[in-house]
Amino acid sequence: MNFSIHQASRIGDRKYNQDRVAYAYGKDTLLLVLADGMGGHLHGELAASLATETFINAFGLHAKIDDPHAFLTDTMRTAHMRIMSLPQNIEHASPGTTCVAALIQNGTLYWGHAGDSRLYLLRNGAVLAKTRDHSMVQQWLEWGVIDEEEARTHPKRNQITNCLGGGEDLFEIELGNPVVLQTADVVLLCSDGLCGPFVDKDIVSAFTDGAVSSALDALIARALTLESGHADNSTGLAMRWGNYDTTHDTEEVVNRILDI
Repeated sequence: MNFSIHQASRIGDRKYNQDRVAYAYGKDTLLLVLADGMGGHLHGELAASLATETFINAFGLHAKIDDPHAFLTDTMRTAHMRIMSLPQNIEHASPGTTCVAALIQNGTLYWGHAGDSRLYLLRNGAVLAKTRDHSMVQQWLEWGVIDEEEARTHPKRNQITNCLGGGEDLFEIELGNPVVLQTADVVLLCSDGLCGPFVDKDIVSAFTDGAVSSALDALIARALTLESGHADNSTGLAMRWGNYDTTHDTEEVVNRILDI
């Protein structure tokens, strides 16, 4: 497989960084996963770590994924159940996390998510596909109650309606339609602290030229500047696909979990 890839995270103005991100690849398959833990005093980072580690561990058991959608669904469900089994605190509450995961196999992109961490697929200077936030603000936007700019700055934009660890009635994975990748396509996974300050054209513009590593680092820095004083954890994983990028040829599974 030929691809360039980079992952990065910055804490912003929060006391803790509860985002987690990782990728893994074998001979013909690449896994990308990002989670944004919720609940500072509830240690949301534990939930986010469990989500990413569950995906990395499950991926390592397969030389080839026979059913990518089943893999994404089953693995995210397993992560959810592991988080649900964590001890509750005195308030009878447990940590939760968003999760977005993508699997690229034989040149086709599959993905699924729960919460408001996003996946963007960029092609030819446009957003070809992206995830839909699981939040009331997103629902109000779709109903026409608020516009895109109001949604971007709404005080309740961080209140989500779907997550791992949030109870059986608050978890459901949403799957995207598979897409055959083309050379120079960019796949971006990001927490809401990264994508929150931007509209789609800002995301596209950031990855128009240059390496994905410098583009992602610059986008994170810009997000923190725009949200200065109340910036959330800002985390992303960017991958560019195609014949002009680095060849990753291996018979063994390679794991890269970002140290946060």
